[in-house]
Amino acid sequence: MASPGLLTAQSVRIKQARRLATRAFRRKTGRFLVEGPQAVREALEHRELVIEVYAEPDVATRHRDLRDLASAADVPWYDVNRAAIEALSETVTSQGVVAVCSLVDVPLEDAVRRTARLVAVGVQVRDPGNAGTLIRTADAAGADAVVLSAESVDPHNPKAVRASVGSLFHLPITVEADIVTAAKSWRDQGLQVLAADGYGSSDLDDCIDDGTLAKPTVWLFGNEAHGLPDGFDAIVDRSVKVPIYGRAESLNLATAAAVCLYASARAQRRNES
Repeated sequence: MASPGLLTAQSVRIKQARRLATRAFRRKTGRFLVEGPQAVREALEHRELVIEVYAEPDVATRHRDLRDLASAADVPWYDVNRAAIEALSETVTSQGVVAVCSLVDVPLEDAVRRTARLVAVGVQVRDPGNAGTLIRTADAAGADAVVLSAESVDPHNPKAVRASVGSLFHLPITVEADIVTAAKSWRDQGLQVLAADGYGSSDLDDCIDDGTLAKPTVWLFGNEAHGLPDGFDAIVDRSVKVPIYGRAESLNLATAAAVCLYASARAQRRNES
C-alpha cells in the first residue's frame, strides 16, 4: 500500500524513524532500521518482522520484487523524497530504501539450544562493523547462534546491520549476555568453550589434528583492542591461538573469527560423514 504523495524529511513518520539510530530509542520502541535493497529483501522474507518500508519512487521499478514482497506481506510502503531517505541513511550515498523492523534478538536459552553444535560469542565487541561481520561469518559457517556479551555494541546499530548483509535475519542472536554464567550452562549442555587468543596455550592446527574441533563448540572472541577480559581463562576449556606463518603481528577480530569458525565447521562435518 502506497501513501499519497512523497514524505519529506520533515514528516512526523520520518522524524520518528530517524530516532531509531539511537540504541535507547530502539530498545524503547522494539524497532530498528534496515537499509539497502539486499538487507530489506532479507527482512521481507521474514514478513512478521517488517513494520513499514520507506523508499524513493524509482526503487519500486528497479527492485520490483521488494514492492511485491511488501504487498504480499501487507507491509505499508511509503514513497519518500531524497532528503527523507538520506535522513534515515547511515551511508554517504543511500541505496534508496529503508525498512523499519522489530528487534530480532532472543533470550539466551532460545538462541543456544541443546542441539547446538557451533556458537559464536562476541565479548565486549565495541565496533559495529565487527559485530555485523561476526554475525555474517557465523551465518556463512553454519553456526547455530551468535551471542553478544554485556558491554558489546548493539547488533541493531545501523552500521552493524549493514555489515551483517542480511545475516541478522538468518540465525538466533542474543545480546547483553552474562558469559561467565552462560559458560557453565553451555558445558552442562555438552558444549566445549574455546577462547580465541593470540597468546593461547593451544594451537589451532593442533586442535584440528587432535579432534578437539570436531566436538560441539562455543567460540569466544574478545574485544578488538584488549582481547578477552582478565579471568576468562578460568571459564574456558582451552585458549586457542591462530598460528601466524608470516610477519603479521596479529589478526583482527573478524578474520580470527572466520578462521576459527570455519575450522570447527569443517572438522564437525568431516566427523559426521
